[in-house]
Amino acid sequence: MDYLKTQGISMPKLGLGTFRMQGDACRAAVESALAIGYRHIDTAEMYANEEAIGAALAAARLPRAELHVTTKVWHENLNPDAIRRAFDASLTKLRLDHVDLYLVHWPSKSANWGAVFETLMKLKEEGRTRAIGVANFTTALLKTAVEDIKAPIACNQIEYHAMLDQSKVLAYLKPKSIPLVAYCPLAQGRIASDPVLAEIGDKHNATAAQVALKWLLDQDGVAAIPKASRRESQQANLDALKITLDEADRKKIAALPKDRRCVNPGFAPAWD
Repeated sequence: MDYLKTQGISMPKLGLGTFRMQGDACRAAVESALAIGYRHIDTAEMYANEEAIGAALAAARLPRAELHVTTKVWHENLNPDAIRRAFDASLTKLRLDHVDLYLVHWPSKSANWGAVFETLMKLKEEGRTRAIGVANFTTALLKTAVEDIKAPIACNQIEYHAMLDQSKVLAYLKPKSIPLVAYCPLAQGRIASDPVLAEIGDKHNATAAQVALKWLLDQDGVAAIPKASRRESQQANLDALKITLDEADRKKIAALPKDRRCVNPGFAPAWD
C-alpha cells in the first residue's frame, strides 16, 4: 500500500469510505476491510456510524499506530464550543483517544474561520487529532484557510473521479503539497458501465471500476476512499493497485467527459 505524507501523518492512499453504512452492516464491512488489509477508515459525525466503526476497530485489535482514522465535524457545529462537543462525542463513539485526521465536513457561510481553525489547531496541539483538514472547500475557501489563517491543512476531501474535472483545485493543492482525498471515486457506480473504461479494463484483465480507481491512485498527492460494503468489492478495490496503466490508457481516460458530478454541492449552506 502506498502512503501520502502530510502535516506529520502518513495516510494510506486507498481507504474505505463509509457514507450511508450504518449499524451491524457497517461494523461488518469495516471488520471485513481491516481483515483483508485496509488501514484507512473514513467516517463523519453526520454519517451516524461512528459507534459501529468503533466496535469494529475494537474487535480488530490492530495496533493503533497501524490505523488511519478520519472523522469530520458537520457544518452546524462550527462554533468553538460545538466543535469540541462534536469532537468529544466522535472520540467516545470511535472508542479512541485520538483520531488521525479531523476535517471540517462542509463549509458554512456563518462560520468564523479564524475561530474554527484555532479550535482545530488546539485539538491538534492537545494530541487528540494528529492532523486537521477540510472537505468540500473551493479554492477561494482554501486560500482563506491556508494563506490568511495559515492553518496546517493536511488535505481537502472532495468528489473526484474519471468523469469529473478537479484540475483547478489540484492546481492549488499540488504546489502546497496538500493531498486531495477523492470521495465518490467510482462516481456512485456510473464508472462500472462506461464503455471506454471497460475496454481498458479488458486489456488489463480488470473491471472499469478498477481502472478508474488506479487512474486516481496513480496521481501524485491523490488518495481515494471508495465505499465498499461487500468483501468482494473491497478486495477488488485493493486488487486495482496491481494494474499498470500506460500512456494510451491515460489519454483515453483524459478524453472522457469530465462534467458528471454525483454530489450536488448546492445543498451545502455555504458553497461559494
